[in-house]
Amino acid sequence: MDDATSVFDRLRRRLQAIAYRMLGSVAEAEDIVQDVWLRWHAAAHETIHNAEAWLVSVTTRLSIDRLRAAKIQREHYAGIWLPEPEYSASPATPEEMTERADDVSVAFLVLLERLSPEARAAFLLREVFDAGYDEVASAIGKSEAACRQLVSRAKTQLRDARPRATVARDIHRSLLQDFAQALSRGDFAAIHALLADDAVLIGDGGGRVPSFPKPLEGGRRIAQLFFAARLRYGDAVRVELALLNGQWALLRFIEGKLESAQSYETDGVRIVRVHVQRNPDKLARIAAAVGG
Repeated sequence: MDDATSVFDRLRRRLQAIAYRMLGSVAEAEDIVQDVWLRWHAAAHETIHNAEAWLVSVTTRLSIDRLRAAKIQREHYAGIWLPEPEYSASPATPEEMTERADDVSVAFLVLLERLSPEARAAFLLREVFDAGYDEVASAIGKSEAACRQLVSRAKTQLRDARPRATVARDIHRSLLQDFAQALSRGDFAAIHALLADDAVLIGDGGGRVPSFPKPLEGGRRIAQLFFAARLRYGDAVRVELALLNGQWALLRFIEGKLESAQSYETDGVRIVRVHVQRNPDKLARIAAAVGG
């Protein structure tokens, strides 16, 4: 392996992480990283003084361009657009848990959709990847002062919508285990009790499968929706805990086929928000990994 390939392989995970957080799509992030590799392979390496800065800059700029096009497409998306969940086959290492925290959750990626592509890039590089403002400026092609403004405005836009308290992973997992068991039993009272009165469910069918055109509000209505699936399919419904975007979530199978990937926000006592990904295109990678 030559030095250039070795350098790229060492940084590939970081580049993939940047592209995924920018685009909310595993497939598109992989396309970006492949494009970066081709450009890196063809570059005059003797003129590049900082390989990491070069690779991060190219990844960021390609992601900004791709996101500009994606935002136009998402304006015409059928129903509500949600990110493609990122599946983990095994529990995160302590390093990954610290690295991810809440910065790659489905809920966080949904919030980032509020930002312009350049603001999203500046915010992620500075607040998530801990880049200096000189690095941010180089990556997005703006002055340091302009980048400081972008990050400040982004933080203001996101501040009120982000969860006020972080729930410990073991508490979050325990609550989801209880919810999964209630779903498996078809216990409406238990399902309802674990949902906050003002809980919200947001679904993405991508026009491929039925989904709600707007958020479903109210714990009781959401409980009725889950209960109706149990009544309709009976024992053909199976629910499993899984790691999506570094957090515990649920996968629901119907007759052995992956029907949805469900990410949950909780306050540590009850479920306050559910993001349900049902678009088959966005479930394909997970289905291939879990055999569904």
